[in-house]
Amino acid sequence: MKTICIYFEIHQANHLKRYRFFDIGTDHYYYDDYENERSITETAQRSYIPALRAMLEMTQTYGKYFRVAFSVSGVVLELLEQYAPEVIDLLGQLNDTGCVEFLAEPYSHGLASLGNTESFKLETKRQARKMKELFGHTPKVLRNSSLIYSDEIGVLAAEMGFKGMLAEGAKHILGWKSPHYVYKCAMDPRLSLLLRDYKLSDDISLRFSNSSWSEYPLMADKYIRWITELPEGENVVNIFMELDALGMYQPLSSNILEFLRALPAVAMQHDIIFATPSEVIAKNKAVAPMEMLYPVSWNDEERDTSCWLGNGMQREAFNKLYDEKIVGRILACPDRRIKQDWDRLQASDNLRFMTTKPMNVHMYRSFYDSPYDAFTNYMNILGDFLKRVRDMFSDAVENDELNSLYTQIANMDEELNAKENEISRLRARLEKYEPKSEPAPECVKPALEKSAEGTKKQTVAKKAPSTTKKTPDTPKKTPAAKKTTASTPKKR
Repeated sequence: MKTICIYFEIHQANHLKRYRFFDIGTDHYYYDDYENERSITETAQRSYIPALRAMLEMTQTYGKYFRVAFSVSGVVLELLEQYAPEVIDLLGQLNDTGCVEFLAEPYSHGLASLGNTESFKLETKRQARKMKELFGHTPKVLRNSSLIYSDEIGVLAAEMGFKGMLAEGAKHILGWKSPHYVYKCAMDPRLSLLLRDYKLSDDISLRFSNSSWSEYPLMADKYIRWITELPEGENVVNIFMELDALGMYQPLSSNILEFLRALPAVAMQHDIIFATPSEVIAKNKAVAPMEMLYPVSWNDEERDTSCWLGNGMQREAFNKLYDEKIVGRILACPDRRIKQDWDRLQASDNLRFMTTKPMNVHMYRSFYDSPYDAFTNYMNILGDFLKRVRDMFSDAVENDELNSLYTQIANMDEELNAKENEISRLRARLEKYEPKSEPAPECVKPALEKSAEGTKKQTVAKKAPSTTKKTPDTPKKTPAAKKTTASTPKKR
């Protein structure tokens, strides 16, 4: 039976402000709050809120037949909590339906998986704990920033305990193979891989409202027909995209939400089901290992990391950002502001603004006039940030000391996770073995009531003497009387 797995990414970067060389050392606040509020509010009103409401209606109409998955970066959660809490409320309502799965991803939506594996592990676990805190479920599937994946990253995911990971079904990786199967990591078979069908995904996220597209207009019945026409055995269709494709890239006036609402009804007619990533992995055995020696992503036609690391400016910024000495100091640093700035400066969008690659579509660059302008502004900010980090620790601090500090942090993090798992296990056992009280049968209720009434009378009778006030005429008891009274309960 063919299965559709729909997943949406929710991420928005923090906009940096214009920061000049002479600000280094004097101004430690790097963000354009006005632009952050404007952009996240606009995205929420035009995309997130109407799209999530539409999906909530779909769960009410189709019950648990309709399934969907999300991942939410930590940096966008902070923006939503501050400026658009209604989005988090809607995600919570969707979670309550039981039709949604939340995936793990790096908290910063950064490139730590390519730059520092320890940082990648820590922030992925931090985001997973945030999902547990908000929605009550610990993610079992990992989605890296922009679907970046390689064999080495797959090993890291398996070591962290994830059952599966999302990846791009790039043509140069697949060759003659199809993305419509479950695969496994070539270096660790414990990890299953779900590969994105980039054509069917981009038909919705990039081409839906394009009137010059040969398939325009795209209707739900046509889209489902394409899926039914897939060869026999190709049963897993992974549709992965950004949530703001619904409303921002494809405006609501294009009827994109009407298309989405119609998909389950048409799919049901053709015996096609919906499933979350964990359900797909549980129900489908991996057919073969998928080898990816070099990192693959869902960005641009090359489906690689060249949009972040394709030129000298980007590589210089990346190397300074993930310098081993700097990362060690940051991970050992107790300063909350340093940690927060570290999350925001890691966001992959900052490096993407510096790309010099030719684009088939318009490239959003925030307020930057050119990639060189983006590089200059970012490096000024990074220079001030790195100076603050170095000021936290003197140059006399050896790398061994820093490594010891952040090893302790990593061990504490693992210990907390182990304790949380043990608590969950013990709670489950307690619920399993705890006797459940059942209502008494009607035939014995009168007897129980009579017994309870008798017990109540006896209790009142026992308490009565102790509540009686002594009058002046009452003679005092002798010690012998007291002794007798005290020994009476023992004789009983």
